[in-house]
Amino acid sequence: MNKFTATASGRLDKILATQLDVSRNQVEKLVKDGLVSVNDKTVIKSSFKVTEGDRVSYIFKEAEKRVAPPIDFDVEILYEDEYLLVVNKPSGLVVHPAPSVKEPTLVDWLIHKGISLSTISGEERYGIVHRIDKETTGALVVAKDNKVHEALSLQLQDKSMGRYYLALIDCPLKDDIVVDKPIGRNPKNRLKMDVVPDGRSAKTAFVKLLTSNYGVELIAAKLFTGRTHQIRVHLNALGRHILGDDLYGFKTKRDKIYRVNLHAYLLYLVHPVSGERMEFVAPLFDDMKAYISKNFDQGEVDEKIDPHTLGTLFNNF
Repeated sequence: MNKFTATASGRLDKILATQLDVSRNQVEKLVKDGLVSVNDKTVIKSSFKVTEGDRVSYIFKEAEKRVAPPIDFDVEILYEDEYLLVVNKPSGLVVHPAPSVKEPTLVDWLIHKGISLSTISGEERYGIVHRIDKETTGALVVAKDNKVHEALSLQLQDKSMGRYYLALIDCPLKDDIVVDKPIGRNPKNRLKMDVVPDGRSAKTAFVKLLTSNYGVELIAAKLFTGRTHQIRVHLNALGRHILGDDLYGFKTKRDKIYRVNLHAYLLYLVHPVSGERMEFVAPLFDDMKAYISKNFDQGEVDEKIDPHTLGTLFNNF
């Protein structure tokens, strides 16, 4: 049992977070689990008002360690230092474990690398700040400690961190466009998300890059929010579909196009420790690169997806 006397009045979560020098999210879990008491009485509401002079006690739970299964794959590392790791996630790799996931995940790969963040609330996190769908490829950042994780999470909120995506779609867009429509679970198919009136706000910008002779278009996309399947859902709302995305209406056989051709190409962030603005380019995987090389002029592609200028295409949004 750990104890301290409150030197100021205020919300329990704020006072405890300041005392422990951790985020209020971690403290909230500690409180909800009944591990905090004020003046010897257990408190389970984070908003509980603490008065100066109150005695606050708390207990840390031992973080439950996940036992990672054997893995037979590796993941390309784009950048690594003592604070963070940037990887190029391949298609078919699930990021987080779940009861429905039977195969090894990116989290399991991180465990084998010795990267895991123990939190005060008895949970173990793995530093993954933003999500990528199973079939989507590309840049993903992993924090190596709790402070870096919290700092990068704040950057996601204030938009100082983000990604530009590349996608191949089955029909050209009429114009560059911003889709600002709420997204929620599809009421008829629980595997899908959809534009629904009571969904969470979602905003995506799309920019036309190049169109092939067969009507397939290479586009770039920028997310202003981070909803599940957001790019895929907003394209579907426009009557467009990513090549290979049969869940959202692309018409093809899986023996021709094996996966969703969506790639997180460019990741930008501010280093949480040095303050340096950094950009990371995730090379396209062979299947998507081969399709583009076969159906587009490679010189034009290289010019359009130049990392130094790609972001400027979204300056008007």
